[in-house]
Amino acid sequence: MTRSKLHDLIELANEPSSARRRELLRGVTDLFFAGDGAHGGSELALFDDVMGQLASDMEEAVRGELSRRLAEASAPPRHLLRDLARDTSIAVAEPILTGSSALTDDDLLAVAHTRGQDHLRAISQRPQVSAAVSEAIVERGDDRTLDTLLRNDGAELSRESHERVIDRAMANADLHAAVVSRRAVPVDLLNEMYFVVEAQLRDAIRDRNSEVDPEALEAALAASRKSLATRDGALPDDYEEAERAVRLLKLRNGITPPVLAAFLRNRETTKFLVALCELADIDFGTARKILERRDLDALSIVCKAAGFERSLYLTFAVLILDREANAMGRAREYGELFEALPREAAQRTIRFWRIRRQTGDVAAA
Repeated sequence: MTRSKLHDLIELANEPSSARRRELLRGVTDLFFAGDGAHGGSELALFDDVMGQLASDMEEAVRGELSRRLAEASAPPRHLLRDLARDTSIAVAEPILTGSSALTDDDLLAVAHTRGQDHLRAISQRPQVSAAVSEAIVERGDDRTLDTLLRNDGAELSRESHERVIDRAMANADLHAAVVSRRAVPVDLLNEMYFVVEAQLRDAIRDRNSEVDPEALEAALAASRKSLATRDGALPDDYEEAERAVRLLKLRNGITPPVLAAFLRNRETTKFLVALCELADIDFGTARKILERRDLDALSIVCKAAGFERSLYLTFAVLILDREANAMGRAREYGELFEALPREAAQRTIRFWRIRRQTGDVAAA
């Protein structure tokens, strides 16, 4: 572009007519994209200045058109690009935020920290989202935004961000599917979701567990970060008494499946839980959660991993359901699931649940 044309642009930028300025903006934009679109530093700066002036007082539709065109440019005018990305109208900002490869992390973070959920969701849909930008989205995003981010395989999340996501998802069923379907969620964190998601998502978690090789499994176990006290709360008042009783039974080889059933039948709940933990090698918090929620699905995993017979599992199930209507029918239904569950799959899932005990032991040491 010749120097005279540069000066012509400067003069035209001062055109007072809005209609004329709108036509001029389209013409300057066409000129910017003419040829191979490559411009030297001074030309690019001039385009940036002129197009920015023209766009600043244009209506939303015109700014949106400009945004859609610049989103495809590999080297667009920088100041104009940032202005469009920060535009309060999501119709203007979205093409840039979702598609422009010229935006830097600093550009995206500036938007993420100052704009609302529509802008955050647009950023969440980019082909690649860095861990730093994802962290800002996790911090400020609502559940719909977080769902969008989690479903984007191109979004990188640090372990810390994944932990925050899990903490939120534990209390929000709307996020369950997005968390479980995300392949990048660390497997130990994924298994923390097991007790709160529906049956179909539990199946997906078990399938994911079956894909993990032993080395990756050990690494996942070592990465767990939550202590028993924080997650499971205070122990029951009779815990120490129950633990002593179970310890004495253990010395006499008296912790047997029938003894567990007797504890449960006699409503010696804490003794049952302590003994179950001993035989099944799970932590007290996990066992208590299964019992409190009457979670026969999780109980089947514990019993299958421990090598209990189907009849003992059914006994536990009926006693746990107690006076619930159709207790026998539900127990039989879960008994069929118990039979179909491979013991190896149950043992893999149990290993993730043991994270709680390992972490608690480290915290107590």
